[in-house]
Amino acid sequence: MSQTSQESESKLVYEEKQAKSYAGMPILIINILLMLLSIFIFVVAVVLISVSGGNDTLFGVLLLIVSLLYSSIVGPILFAGLKILGPNEALVLTFFGKYYGTLRGAGYFFVNPFVSAINPAADTATTTGKTGTPEQPLKVSAASLQLDMGLQKKNKKISLKAMTLSNDKQKINDQLGNPIVIGIVVIWKVANTAKAVFNVDNYKEFLSIQCDSALRNIVRLYPYDCAGENIDGSGEKSLRGSSDEVSQRLKEEIQAKVEIAGLEITEARITHLSYAQEIAAAMLQRQQASAIVDARQMIVDGAVGMVEMALARLSDSNIVDLDEERKAAMVSNLLVVLCGNKDAQPIVNSGTLY
Repeated sequence: MSQTSQESESKLVYEEKQAKSYAGMPILIINILLMLLSIFIFVVAVVLISVSGGNDTLFGVLLLIVSLLYSSIVGPILFAGLKILGPNEALVLTFFGKYYGTLRGAGYFFVNPFVSAINPAADTATTTGKTGTPEQPLKVSAASLQLDMGLQKKNKKISLKAMTLSNDKQKINDQLGNPIVIGIVVIWKVANTAKAVFNVDNYKEFLSIQCDSALRNIVRLYPYDCAGENIDGSGEKSLRGSSDEVSQRLKEEIQAKVEIAGLEITEARITHLSYAQEIAAAMLQRQQASAIVDARQMIVDGAVGMVEMALARLSDSNIVDLDEERKAAMVSNLLVVLCGNKDAQPIVNSGTLY
């Protein structure tokens, strides 16, 4: 078992190396001039063969062959080695199946014309989400979709820009077993192009699946909501109240899973969080009941404090001397007035207290 794991690890690519390249513009100019020269030599060779004989004819045939070889074979092959890269773009190159190197940086380059660029994620899409900007709606016609797919197949460049992955919403059970619907958005970029191309079949699909797996692992550790959680974040943690902590743990979980693919997770955030439809009504009633109980508790605490203050002020100022029975009646009346749902109707007592 250990030998199998060691063999699989030895087949993985861990280091990215820079491909050997040269400035492309001088080679482009030189190759164009040489092709024009070969055309001129071809014309000269044809004229030389037609007007002369003997050794000059043999020399003309040699010039004709050399000019044809360069203009039809060597020149076009050299053009195939010219590569254009924009900012934050890279090309992973292979030479007859072996990793040749990665071409990075904006510019015009010349590389070995026999190398080929490879990007397995260029002409595929994720099955559980979409990459790019999630706010942009997907509205394409059939013709534009075919054109876009054709361009993607020809484009083997790997983008090094920060990208977003917005997966479909998932139904997951939280720590208490309640089904919830949750969606996340992940901001990521390719950090190691060699790992992204050779260690996994499709790094975009790999990232999408690992995001779903990490989300399930993190959500089952927290309840949806917790009554014991304070405003400052102390107490028991929950998905709704501890979004920063949940996002940080989610980011670390995804980063650990996609490290083998050479991807860097910049940020992971929850974009949607709600109870599942089958329990949403019951949970709403529970939240309303909890809010009513909390409000009543606050009202009672305030009313008791006001009654204590009133009794203390009356006793300290010697305004009126009340026995225990009258104090109890006063406390009862004040609590009814302060804790009641409706405004109290005052009754004027024109007689005595006793």
